[in-house]
Amino acid sequence: MTPHNDWQWQQRGTAWKGIGIYHMTLTVSGRQPLLGDLVIPDDDPLRAYVSETPLAKDLVQCLLHLHERFPEIRVLQFCVMPDHLHAIIHVWRPMPRSIKLVMRSFWQAAKHLRPALAAPSTPADSNCRSSISSGLYPDNNSPLFSEVPFLRPLSRQGQLQTMIQYVQMNPIRLATKRLKPEFFCVQPNVEINGRIYSAVGNSKLLAQALRTPVHVRHTMTEAARLGNPQPLNDYIASCYDAARQGSVMVSPFISSWEKDILRTLLAEQRPIIYLAQNGFKDFYKPSSLLFDAVASGRFLILSPWPYDPTKQHVSRADCIALNTFAENICSLA
Repeated sequence: MTPHNDWQWQQRGTAWKGIGIYHMTLTVSGRQPLLGDLVIPDDDPLRAYVSETPLAKDLVQCLLHLHERFPEIRVLQFCVMPDHLHAIIHVWRPMPRSIKLVMRSFWQAAKHLRPALAAPSTPADSNCRSSISSGLYPDNNSPLFSEVPFLRPLSRQGQLQTMIQYVQMNPIRLATKRLKPEFFCVQPNVEINGRIYSAVGNSKLLAQALRTPVHVRHTMTEAARLGNPQPLNDYIASCYDAARQGSVMVSPFISSWEKDILRTLLAEQRPIIYLAQNGFKDFYKPSSLLFDAVASGRFLILSPWPYDPTKQHVSRADCIALNTFAENICSLA
């Protein structure tokens, strides 16, 4: 799908009824691959695509016809995966009802598409659209999707193009994960100096002879703020020198300065051990920034804690602990 250029950011105080762009994800119950099969021609992830089932094709038609019932909606992009569906929805003018309610109607109506598995000739598309329009959802079938739609508003410049790219790249990333399971499967119970971690990535980086922690300290940034940037600049330069001489750089990369160092190390394709601020949820996938580095074997993510879905921010105590763990890893014989 080609995005329109006449959209605006979500407006504050509109209670999900105003102009905005939203990323929607729907997940099939039990993660069953009812929507298609991943095809990887010649084991080349760049050529990967999803061969859609009749069910998925009917679902897409239902999605693309939402504007007939809700003319305020445009579908800018979508991607069918074997067990879930991504869509980027543009609300181009204020709506009389919440976009959350509209997407919930779509979720509810999708249960009528299940007969398409057994009888492709069933007019499931019209059935789905009439269900959305009428709001009548018989309970003779279980919902196709296990949870209500995940819906996130996009709120920053540049976020739309990033999200479109993320949606488009889904088959390639899934193919990469399947071709390199040793890097993308969560490895539990990794013991390092008596501490247990979960890991994703190349655990062989722990065996590298040279490991250097990255920790920009407050004294450096405070000196820079007061007009003396030399200690900070010297330290950052020493991190780059160590990485270029073959050292694995180890850090939670929390501060803005450390994040800048991380981006440079990734751009230069240096080996990195990253201490995560949260654990790994089910079906964990590294962020777009880290994905290629993990796939190449240059990146290891370690989590000292289990996944906490309520965790929003890293505390000062967590920061201190993570930096201590990084230094501990670098002290390995």
